[in-house]
Amino acid sequence: MSGAVDLSALKQPPAGAPAAAGDHTVTEADFETKVLRRSAQVPVVVALYSQRSPGSIELVQLLERLVGEANGTWDLAAVEAESNMRIAQAFGVQGIPTVIAVAGGQPLADFQGNQPEAQVSQWLTAVVQAVEGKLEGDPSVPQEQPADPRFAAAEALLEQGDLAGAESAYESIVAQEPGNTEATAALRQVKFLRRAQELPESAIATADADPGNVAAALDAADVELFQQQPEAAFDRLIALVARTAGDERTTVRTRLLELFELFDQAEPFVVAARRKLATALY
Repeated sequence: MSGAVDLSALKQPPAGAPAAAGDHTVTEADFETKVLRRSAQVPVVVALYSQRSPGSIELVQLLERLVGEANGTWDLAAVEAESNMRIAQAFGVQGIPTVIAVAGGQPLADFQGNQPEAQVSQWLTAVVQAVEGKLEGDPSVPQEQPADPRFAAAEALLEQGDLAGAESAYESIVAQEPGNTEATAALRQVKFLRRAQELPESAIATADADPGNVAAALDAADVELFQQQPEAAFDRLIALVARTAGDERTTVRTRLLELFELFDQAEPFVVAARRKLATALY
């Protein structure tokens, strides 16, 4: 049907034309906006129906349900043919219901009469695929960004259990883009996992037996955090900050701040730990 009809006459609606009655209802008054202009962004499926035809109303109801599931890939214009004869005439409609897909202001495809849902869905899929990449797209629908192949490679290494390789991959991204917060956060996580997985569970008992051993305390905190006990890990290191001075205190404080960065800073247990650390320092 492409190019078979001229819709330009519908750009200027007649005076006194009624306004649209609903989200998908279109009349001669708003045909230009809701069909011609809208079809520059996504295909618009124009469904011409009659209030005197229950079958055509059922088809419109089906299309209304399907457009609600379409995630903005197409739009619907439901036109009551008898009260909008100029639209019906412009499309050369010979029977009700008639459904026409409009893209870029031009008819693209059409069908007449009721169709099974499966067939309608298949037709809609073909319409969307036919214009893929050729229209502007719905500005209200966030466009999916292509995946960064560097992150995909790093994530693949993680899935394979190659933490060293993943760490190297994230380090490369950070070296190229020091301000890349996603890569920086991922690098922190991988470094922690590598360090924690190499530690024995006995690290906690070892640290408890020697409270002044800074290296043992750092290992124990890593194990506790790996076991999903962040409060215990934080409290252990905060207590050590309070007991140490000089380089030892700096070492413990630095590690504690690194562990804080593994979490959302708004987490209540992180906020509480930061307050405890401030008290221990001052």
